[in-house]
Amino acid sequence: MPRSSAADAAATARRILAVATRAFAAHGFADASVDDIARSADVTRGAVYHHFASKRGLFDAVAARLQEDVAATVVAAAEAAGEDPRAQLVAGSHAFVDAITEGEAARVLLVEAPAAMGWSQWRAQDDAASGVHLLDALRACGLRGQEAEALARQLSGAMNEAALWIVEQGGGAAIRRQAHLALERLLAAVV
Repeated sequence: MPRSSAADAAATARRILAVATRAFAAHGFADASVDDIARSADVTRGAVYHHFASKRGLFDAVAARLQEDVAATVVAAAEAAGEDPRAQLVAGSHAFVDAITEGEAARVLLVEAPAAMGWSQWRAQDDAASGVHLLDALRACGLRGQEAEALARQLSGAMNEAALWIVEQGGGAAIRRQAHLALERLLAAVV
């Protein structure tokens, strides 16, 4: 039997990742089954472990991909807002809240990841994805040093809590409007 090509292997890894994303979002890290993921991805359990060394490694890859997707959405919104640093900050912040509350991102990134990965690793991964863009946006608005870092942490926490609130409330249009209005007021008060 011929060996699969690198393209086939990459396609298999992407398929496993997509199935695992749905599983972790639906069942959580603890209750998602590698056997069920393998079956749904139409691969063996060994193939899952070939591409991802462990269940935790698979979860880490899912979280990293979701964080990259959220960060890309934030960057695109900020760039579309024009050249004004405050407008970029506002657009990117609103885009973050929307992106992290759509699809699988909310449960995986805000609920499961801190518990599964541990607070320190989750924080580092979050900082490397969305956090760096928030800090850069605040610096572009004229904040410097620890002031920018402290405000980035506080705004990040506020946006994460807003996202959790949106999800807990069912994510309807009225709830989203209220969350975005509160975020707009918060941003207006600090930059």
